[in-house]
Amino acid sequence: MSKSLSAARLLLERCEAHGHKSVTPMQLIKLAYIAHGYMLGRHGSPLLDEEVEAWQYGPVVPTLYHAVKAFKSNPINAVPGAVDFAFSNEEKAVIDGVANIYGRYNGIVLSAATHKPGTPWHQTWSTFGKNAPISNDLIESFYSELLKQEKHSSL
Repeated sequence: MSKSLSAARLLLERCEAHGHKSVTPMQLIKLAYIAHGYMLGRHGSPLLDEEVEAWQYGPVVPTLYHAVKAFKSNPINAVPGAVDFAFSNEEKAVIDGVANIYGRYNGIVLSAATHKPGTPWHQTWSTFGKNAPISNDLIESFYSELLKQEKHSSL
């Protein structure tokens, strides 16, 4: 059972509820990462139960990538392998907030945002290279600093 896949499914459902109905694999992968970051930054606990890795096009949870890659650049209608999971109220609030705010942006925009200098992806890619794990401590530090800013968007 993968909490990461279940979180992605809930993100997909919340995006649709907010009117963002054409979520692509790249978009969902980045949204899951952003939600994970906000959960760490706001509450100090991870949303995802797997490591995030620094791939060429940004942070990726490999299990999620493999679950949705068959959709290619087409909208996802389901997250294969996702099961029911009892998310906390804090987790649901973070997922809903990310879906509402970031769900309108396509995968290219979200990927570019995660590639900016100083981001956890950039720091990991620059130091350790391709496919290196991005530490939750690094993600938490980045998002907790982001949340201190008046306009706390990761875009």
